[in-house]
Amino acid sequence: MTHVHLLASFLLRMQETAADQQAAPLPPSGTGGSALLEMLHNSGPVALCVLVILAFTSVFSWAIIFAKWSGFRRAQTQSQRFVRAFRKSSRLSEIATVAEQFKPSPLVTVFNEINDEYQRQTGGRGLPRNPVALERAAQTASSEALTRMESRLTWLATIAAIAPFVGLFGTVMGIIDAFHGLGTQGAATLRAVAPGISEALITTAAGLVVAIPAVIGYNQFTARLREFGARMDDFARELLSAIENSAMAQPAAPQVEERRVRQY
Repeated sequence: MTHVHLLASFLLRMQETAADQQAAPLPPSGTGGSALLEMLHNSGPVALCVLVILAFTSVFSWAIIFAKWSGFRRAQTQSQRFVRAFRKSSRLSEIATVAEQFKPSPLVTVFNEINDEYQRQTGGRGLPRNPVALERAAQTASSEALTRMESRLTWLATIAAIAPFVGLFGTVMGIIDAFHGLGTQGAATLRAVAPGISEALITTAAGLVVAIPAVIGYNQFTARLREFGARMDDFARELLSAIENSAMAQPAAPQVEERRVRQY
C-alpha cells in the first residue's frame, strides 16, 4: 500500500507540473529582426556603449577598405599604362615629359628618382659614373612609395585585433549583470537567465562582424603591397638596364671630332 500511495502522489505531481507549464504564457514568436531589435532595446548601458564603439570602428574600417581598394586599383591601372609607354619610347626625356600623367603609379616615383640621379651624374648622356647611387635612389623611391601606399593599414590590423575583445568585454559584463539579477530574484530557471545572456552575446557577434572584414582587407592589401614592391624592383632593374644600353649605343663621333680639333 505504501508503494501505491507513493506512485499515486508522484503521478499527481507530474500532472500538476504539466498543467502549470501549459498555463504559463509562451513568449511571443516574433521574427529574428524584431527579436534582435528587442534585445538591443533591452540591453544595458555597457552593452550599448560597446555596440556604439564597434559601430564607429566598423564604419572607419570600411572607409579605409574602400579608399585603399580604389587607390590600389588606380595605381595598378596607371602602372600598366606607364610600363607600356616606357617600353614604347626610346628616350628618357620623352618618358619624363609624360610621367606626370601616370602619377598614381608608384613606378613614376621610381623613374623620377633614378632619372634625377642620372641627370645629376651625366647630364643625360653617357654611362653613369656611380651606378650604385642609382640603385640606392631606386631603393629609396620604392620605400617611400610603399610607405605612402600602406598608410592607415595599421588601423585595419588594430581593429581586427581588438574588436573581438571589445565585444567579449560587453558579453562578460552582460553575463555578470544577468547572473546578478538571477541571484537577486532567486529564480534559478532557464527562462529567467536566457534573455540576459542572449542580450550579452550580441556584443560578441558584433565584434566578430567588425573584425572579420578588417582581417580580410588587411591581408589582401598586404599581399598587394608585396606585389607592388616586386614590380617596382623589376622596373628599377629594367630602367637601369635601359640607361646602360642607351648610353652604350650613343655614337662616339662627336668625341673624336673634338680630339681632332684639339690636335690642330
